[in-house]
Amino acid sequence: MQRKLHPLEGIVAVFALFFALALTVGFAQAEGRVQHVKSVLLRSSSALVIDADTGDIVISKNSEAVVPIASITKLMTAIVILDRGVDLEQRVVLSRDDVKTVKRSRSRLRTGTVLTRDELMMLALMASENLAAAALGRTYPGGMEAFVVAMNEKAAELDMRDSRFVEPTGLSPHNVSSARDLAKLVRAAHDYPLIREYSTREHGTVRSFGRPLAYRNTNGLVRSSYWEIGLSKTGYISQAGRCLVMRVRLSSKDLIVVLLDSWGKQSRIGDANRIRQWLEKQHVATAGRSS
Repeated sequence: MQRKLHPLEGIVAVFALFFALALTVGFAQAEGRVQHVKSVLLRSSSALVIDADTGDIVISKNSEAVVPIASITKLMTAIVILDRGVDLEQRVVLSRDDVKTVKRSRSRLRTGTVLTRDELMMLALMASENLAAAALGRTYPGGMEAFVVAMNEKAAELDMRDSRFVEPTGLSPHNVSSARDLAKLVRAAHDYPLIREYSTREHGTVRSFGRPLAYRNTNGLVRSSYWEIGLSKTGYISQAGRCLVMRVRLSSKDLIVVLLDSWGKQSRIGDANRIRQWLEKQHVATAGRSS
């Protein structure tokens, strides 16, 4: 004679079945995550790729880690200058105070050089010229202290909760942020036509003591016909590693790419190319399934 299940036994059996199904789904999701990581191996310690229009995350790796951001800082420097509406044609004399701000950083500019704010911004964004960024902060209404306050106020306005700024060049390791926050900064910076233009300009020239000084963009990808870049900024100090942020057009989408603390001189460019290749493969695979 078949024994009837006790009601408690039936409840236990149902829970056991539910638990087994949950484990199966969990393992499948974990496997999918592992496959995702294997599909795009990045050398940057922190990385984030998002859809610029929807905000959807495409790739994320330690995107909440708060780390030094080096010269990515200069995007905030440019935003603060433009928001204040200062005269960009005003001529600025580079001073010893600017040299003190950048300390042992190398520069081709010399104290006494006279440039417009517009030229200083171009050099800061395109060539990551530290003396230029320091001069922009020093000549801000209210001086450097007021400039740093404005930087942090703008960060708060953009909801950059992981970010803190202490100076305009990025040479201080105390300028910190996360990949998640920097995506917000890139999105905001892209709204400024002058930042878009100068950060993606291939080369430019200024005059110092009557002699021309030619500069090139620190991101070689802007000179590549294979890339459609709408905004770009590189950064490097030893505490931050190699950094790169861009807004790019890839696989029929506008994307924001943030790469932080990449080891090796060319590894951030390598990571950008690996992301591009991976996205193109995904795009082809998706197109194939829909056809």
